[in-house]
Amino acid sequence: MNLSLRALRYIVATADCGNLTEAARQLNVSQPSISAAIAQFEAECGVQIFVRHHAKGVTTTIAGTRIINEARLLLNHARDFGQNARDMTNEVRGEISVGCFWTLATHFMPGLISRFTQTHPGISVNLDEGDQQLVLDALIAGRTEIALSYDFARPEEIVADSLAELPPYAVLPPDHPLAARESVTLADLAPEPFILLDLPYSRDYFVRLFRSAGLEPRIAFRSRVYELTRGLVGQGLGYTIQNVMPRTQLTADGGRVASVPIVDALEPVRLVALRLKRQAARPAVEVFARHLAASFSEGGLFAPGTLSPRHTLR
Repeated sequence: MNLSLRALRYIVATADCGNLTEAARQLNVSQPSISAAIAQFEAECGVQIFVRHHAKGVTTTIAGTRIINEARLLLNHARDFGQNARDMTNEVRGEISVGCFWTLATHFMPGLISRFTQTHPGISVNLDEGDQQLVLDALIAGRTEIALSYDFARPEEIVADSLAELPPYAVLPPDHPLAARESVTLADLAPEPFILLDLPYSRDYFVRLFRSAGLEPRIAFRSRVYELTRGLVGQGLGYTIQNVMPRTQLTADGGRVASVPIVDALEPVRLVALRLKRQAARPAVEVFARHLAASFSEGGLFAPGTLSPRHTLR
């Protein structure tokens, strides 16, 4: 078939916008041009990409979703090819889309991106944050090309490169009797009110910690917002468990918390760089992958031993 990059751009834009009119406006072309290009592509492929709904836009078919995901990858490669052909220099240039788990983005991405843009000014980074399912979906759909996240619920088509292992810590009000200890156990914590970070896969991990010890947490509050769980702890409403800790024990509302190691032999979370197995990394993406690995290695920005929390702040 006569593959046209223009047609691929029209198809991806239509999928993103959900209707031909908005896609035409964003691309600054006529709606009939987009409609004709899509129809020709569907005829040559012998597959329907979109289902048209009168006055209600379009939705993608199952086959169409797969085609659109592959189209995004082709367009990314074509964009890099054009950029590299124009530059004709040894400096890697381009634009990359990086996914990141919400809580990890808060702690790591400011430093990662700042250091990266200083050393690689020719590469711009678009950041896409979300929970684990959103991070995985974005990689599979081709909206992102690499992601910093956890090794939770990873499908076979996504590969993970290990960066660090993060053990769980108890986060308590600073005046709580357990906060004065050098360490605590899950048995110490179980009777206390638990503030659960209620995100997909995260909630399962925290509950699984207790059940592996034959215990059940006493859940008092649930929140999808990391900083809110810490704020509730700072107000004395319970404790929470976290693996990624800020460098301060102050909360967003001015409260204070204490972080105490848990001595039980518990499952850590594995911090990883995720990418799609079938997708060859573009040069700019490969540079960022190396930057991630170096940042979490010995002597890096987040070297082993620097990710543990301060015990308390009084």
